[in-house]
Amino acid sequence: MKLCHRRQFLHLAAGAVALPALPRIARAQAYPMRPVRIIVGFPPGGVADILARLVGQRLSERLGQPFIIENRPGASGNIGTEAVVRAAPDGHTFLLAGANDAISASLYEKLNFNFIRDIAPVASLVKVPLVMEVNPSIPVKSVPEFVSYAKANPGKINMASAGNGTSPHVAGELFKMMTGVNMVHVPYRGAAPAITDLIGGQVQVMFDIISSSIEHIRAGRLRALAVTSATPSEALPEIPTVGNFVPGYEAGGWFGLGAPKSTPTEIVERVNNEIVAALADPKIKTRLADLGGIALPGLPADFSKLIADETEKWAKVVKFADIKPV
Repeated sequence: MKLCHRRQFLHLAAGAVALPALPRIARAQAYPMRPVRIIVGFPPGGVADILARLVGQRLSERLGQPFIIENRPGASGNIGTEAVVRAAPDGHTFLLAGANDAISASLYEKLNFNFIRDIAPVASLVKVPLVMEVNPSIPVKSVPEFVSYAKANPGKINMASAGNGTSPHVAGELFKMMTGVNMVHVPYRGAAPAITDLIGGQVQVMFDIISSSIEHIRAGRLRALAVTSATPSEALPEIPTVGNFVPGYEAGGWFGLGAPKSTPTEIVERVNNEIVAALADPKIKTRLADLGGIALPGLPADFSKLIADETEKWAKVVKFADIKPV
């Protein structure tokens, strides 16, 4: 083959290889073409809803289309998740996914979807550690003292939670599993009534989102024993972690953005890039800290691993505690 012909051939071959990428690039550049929905499986006003609105506002500013928050509460978030599973995979519907989805995978025997199979991970957003707190009337000031007290009073410690199968519930069950203490679970319809009864002394201990309890802790109405994250919380820097006394213990909530499976990769990557940039913004970091959260930037693959690990972890706890949906 003559040199000029060879060069022409190689040029055409390279162009042919690049052609399939052109529609993907064009699609990513044109996205989004209309308003985008972020579905939240919980009512307005909670941490999930506030976080979705924070992220939605940022994406609206960056991508030039409204990102509309749509609340679909019910069944521990499963109603919202199923709505996204059934949505068109075109990048115009997202799910504010959370720890509830990993827990529900083993808590509910008959879901109409498989979260890991049917939701494409887009971006992790934040980890939300909990605080292990007690009514001040309980004569303990540390996790080891609590374990000793609970073992000396088996079945007499009532553990409140925001509801059956919630992150606070399974965090407490994980603590029971790893320490061997016997606590009676008392589920409430949300964190607020549970905290009210904890302050009133009707229940003795609770694992709760830091932002919900921090003012009560500062006022002395509740006593913080430890935080459930792997490292101390900026919101309660003087409080140790549960893992300091129970090696390997870590629990809490987390949130991220998911999409229907088969959503185009280039759209997933574009939204992921915008979220990673947003999580690096000091203003966003401060707002997340106000919610008791820790920014969790990463690639879709990182979020996929988090979901898989959390699903496996909580399946063991659900089985150990024989947790059933109500």
